[in-house]
Amino acid sequence: MEFKARTLSQLAKMICGDIRDNKPSYFVYRSSYFLTEFFGEAGTDYVHDNTTRPIWVATVLSKILEEPSTSIDMPSDTFCNVIQLLMEKADAFNEDKNRINALDELNTALSRDNFEAFYADDNRCYLKHIPSQKVLRPSANPHRPFTTAEIKRRELLVNYLNKCSEDDLIEEILVPLFRQLGYYRISVGGHKDKSLEYGKDIWMKFMLPTQHWLYFGVQVKKGKLDSSGMTKGGNANIAEIQNQALMMLAHEIFDPEIGKNVLVDHAFIIAGGEITKQAKNWLANALDKSKRSQILFMDREDIVNQFIVNNLPLPDSAIPPAPEVEEDDDLPF
Repeated sequence: MEFKARTLSQLAKMICGDIRDNKPSYFVYRSSYFLTEFFGEAGTDYVHDNTTRPIWVATVLSKILEEPSTSIDMPSDTFCNVIQLLMEKADAFNEDKNRINALDELNTALSRDNFEAFYADDNRCYLKHIPSQKVLRPSANPHRPFTTAEIKRRELLVNYLNKCSEDDLIEEILVPLFRQLGYYRISVGGHKDKSLEYGKDIWMKFMLPTQHWLYFGVQVKKGKLDSSGMTKGGNANIAEIQNQALMMLAHEIFDPEIGKNVLVDHAFIIAGGEITKQAKNWLANALDKSKRSQILFMDREDIVNQFIVNNLPLPDSAIPPAPEVEEDDDLPF
């Protein structure tokens, strides 16, 4: 990942907090000692060598941008840590704690390289890649304990999944989630890509570190997937999607970016409810060994955990309206 030299120079001056002529600084001034401390907190071992501070910081930033990233169009997690430290609200200087002026100055520099910084609900600053709308966040572990705020957001998301339609599940939850997880060309049936068929609700691709592409087809069901002899209302039987999974793996899709037909490497079977163990075992026994390894499952628990740890915004309809404040007629005018 590379940023323009002018962008790095501007970021370096913000980190140093240099005072500029006839213009207020909105960033804390950092001497040699505090620059070393700053980059130490960001998870690096860079030590200032007493050379010109902005030049040294710009060089360090360029080295950080050379670190491996989880996506080819995003900087490394270390760069994310640097931005979050720089924009901590507790370090507000010459402005209020929302740091509007500092954020505006940061975005003026970042926009040159198609990035935008913003504060999320957790009051931490994140980077968004403007062309892909993907957000740079440190690697998220979906199995870690949740904070109190995350538990509340998780409950709202579960309530939303209980009442949303299959189209809402795809458009409002799965597409933003897969985009954030690094998938490319996420195409949904019935929208721009009219060629989707053979059981695929979504097709997308993922780039490996070796620059090779893997292609994924996605079959989505709103409710629970089980293996009962009779399908209950709101549930889907795993046998009902077996043929769709087989068609998904057997038929080619056209990738307009390379102008070729390609086979789907893996099939995602995703449910907005639970996928029972019996359903998974039934499908595994019904498929031959070569097909079995190509099937991936994702149920409500997986969706909710990934959505929350990646701090994605909840759909508008999932957020309860604010309580109305009743006017007190007895108040004097």
